[in-house]
Amino acid sequence: MNKLIMSTLVAAGFAAAVPLAIAQANPPAAGQGQHAQHGQRGHYGKQAFRMPGERVEARLAYMKTALKITDAQQPQWEAFAGVMRKQAKEADARSQSHREKRAANTERKRLTAIERLELRQRFMATASERIGERLAVQKPLYAALSSEQQQIADRLFASRGGKHGGRGGRHGGHGRA
Repeated sequence: MNKLIMSTLVAAGFAAAVPLAIAQANPPAAGQGQHAQHGQRGHYGKQAFRMPGERVEARLAYMKTALKITDAQQPQWEAFAGVMRKQAKEADARSQSHREKRAANTERKRLTAIERLELRQRFMATASERIGERLAVQKPLYAALSSEQQQIADRLFASRGGKHGGRGGRHGGHGRA
């Protein structure tokens, strides 16, 4: 019995050591770091699903499946999905416009405190309009859902809070209650 356990442990040790030895025998070529490895996987410096329009259909499909939308709920779902698609397209256009402005602005003039406040005010007004549009179609959809579907919707429709999904960005939400 002890011989069987020992031979099993030795075999497991070799099985774990062989991949490590192969990895050490084939280090990346000089000058190839993390960026080169990302390129090898097909990223080539471009992040997948970077733009809202690239994500919206996948997100809608996921939500529809998770909510188990019925035929009776389909009209409310279509209204909601239409607003989500429209807002994603608008976000793509804003992002493209912002990139073009940055490319054209070679001086990189620093904004004044007043200009920053005005910019923030415009941003908040636009965000408020988007929330109003979404609420107008989300209320009827939510009302058409069963109580089980509403519990799922409460998680799915929760505010995603900007670029990092409302989880506090890179810090994982530390410091929140």
